[in-house]
Amino acid sequence: MSARETVLGRVRDALTLAPKPPVTVPRAYRTGTTLPDRERLALFTDRLVDYKAQVHPCTAAGTAETLARVLRERGARTVGVPAGLDRSWLAAFDGTVQVDSADIPAPRLDALDGVVTASAVACAETGTIFLDGSADQGRRALSLVPDLHVCVVDLSAVEVGVPDALARLVPARPTTLISGPSATSDIELERVEGVHGPRMLDVVIRTDV
Repeated sequence: MSARETVLGRVRDALTLAPKPPVTVPRAYRTGTTLPDRERLALFTDRLVDYKAQVHPCTAAGTAETLARVLRERGARTVGVPAGLDRSWLAAFDGTVQVDSADIPAPRLDALDGVVTASAVACAETGTIFLDGSADQGRRALSLVPDLHVCVVDLSAVEVGVPDALARLVPARPTTLISGPSATSDIELERVEGVHGPRMLDVVIRTDV
């Protein structure tokens, strides 16, 4: 046994024998914050725009036309969708729709012009959209590999604060948090977009207010 293994072994023994007092984690989060629909929409939109996302409010009946316009303006001709997405949303889109599946290797998703998904919940205060891998949102690779992500959010699923948004999620499901297009900064603080995910994020907010 080397000296390193001897030292690590003694550390493990000490940790095993050390008493473990109960730890109480405070959970006094601010919850129950509400805003009228118009104010919640305005706050959510403001945060999304600040993150350099494009925002497109529409009525539920106008979802298909809005998505078709967004995809046309982005020059997207071939888009990927999760298997459970409401196909009526793309009824006005005249391009090619590719339904994703686990059999499609992630590198092949890079050939898509964009992807359209739904969402699980969103937070107005932070401008964050939560995906939980449900059938209408798909696997993580689908929303991370293509350069354009068009995400549909229902205003009814937009909470004001983070604690209330998290409370609507199922902890056992894989959760992806989206706050604007993927971006990072190099050592000279030059912003670079699209490094860890989509370079462009369009958010279609379905609302009747």
